Amino acid sequence: MKLILKNVRLPLAEFTLELDLDLHGPVTSLLGPSGAAKTSLLELVAGLRQPASAFIQLDQQVLTDTASGKFVPPRDRSIGYVPQDLALFPHLSVRQNLLYGRSPGRPEMFPLNRVLEILELGSLLARSIKELSGGEKQRVALGRALLASPRLLLLDEPLASLDPPLRLRVLRYLTRIRDELRVPMLYVTHDRNETLALAEELVVLVRGRVVQHGQVHDVFSRPASVTVAGLLTIETVQPGRILKAEHGLLTVSVGSATLVALAQDFSPNADHVFVCIRAEDVLLCKGADMPSSARNRLTGTVQAVTKQGAQWRVDLDCGFPLSALLTRQAGEELSLKTGDALVAQVKAPHIHLIERL
Repeated sequence: MKLILKNVRLPLAEFTLELDLDLHGPVTSLLGPSGAAKTSLLELVAGLRQPASAFIQLDQQVLTDTASGKFVPPRDRSIGYVPQDLALFPHLSVRQNLLYGRSPGRPEMFPLNRVLEILELGSLLARSIKELSGGEKQRVALGRALLASPRLLLLDEPLASLDPPLRLRVLRYLTRIRDELRVPMLYVTHDRNETLALAEELVVLVRGRVVQHGQVHDVFSRPASVTVAGLLTIETVQPGRILKAEHGLLTVSVGSATLVALAQDFSPNADHVFVCIRAEDVLLCKGADMPSSARNRLTGTVQAVTKQGAQWRVDLDCGFPLSALLTRQAGEELSLKTGDALVAQVKAPHIHLIERL
């Protein structure tokens, strides 16, 4: 999937959505606070809003070009859209809702039986929408969108109304759509864990402006501003692999280092994870013989020291990029400079692992 959005301008009540983006998927997460215009951007791509100006192209097809007056109607864009309210028909059965997504004359990309299998909807076909749980309704909405044979799936906070166990279950259905049906997604969320589990690419949107765009772990590890850091709240996010599990602990490789973290509720064959460490949970000292109860002791080299008001941010190479936050007093006492050798200490409970689905 290649989605080009150029010269996009859409006046809204409190500000104007303005951006230029090239998105490549397969799953791109749109993350930002409420009122950032994430839904408005999805509606522009779906053709449900008319912009003041925009050039929008999906793969080789121009969908909107205000300069030339071109505008492809929503029904002809081959885009599946699942809004926050799901827009299911309560008077129709599950089967009828699903089949409503089919477009006469359009080649069928996904047979009904395949969609039913992946989303486990076969036993629900005769039920009324009113009889379904929140997770079941979510799966029906996804199935209806898939049966429209989309080249792109737009999902607007699809898990926001679900409780944590149900959220994880529906997230696994989304990974099957990504991996087995290979449908690209533009995915709106407030939840950083959903982004880390599902997406490769991340766009952070604040008041209609793109404040950062890049690969997921790059954005999380190096937020471009205090605003972005406040939204993400994790300074170190690195891909890792579970080596073993025993005695309630997981041993994880990350870069050339090995860490120990508390065991978490992963699927039986979980292997690949993101290792997440908040900078404030990293302790620094000079000298390898400092006493400590920290289970993880990493030797590292200072790559950069950034003074941020009352705090100093220290970026290290510990076999993987690791960031720490110090008070100004602690930083001055350590007399840190680029190239210094340090020991970074992180207790096992402070290492958060997110399964890479």
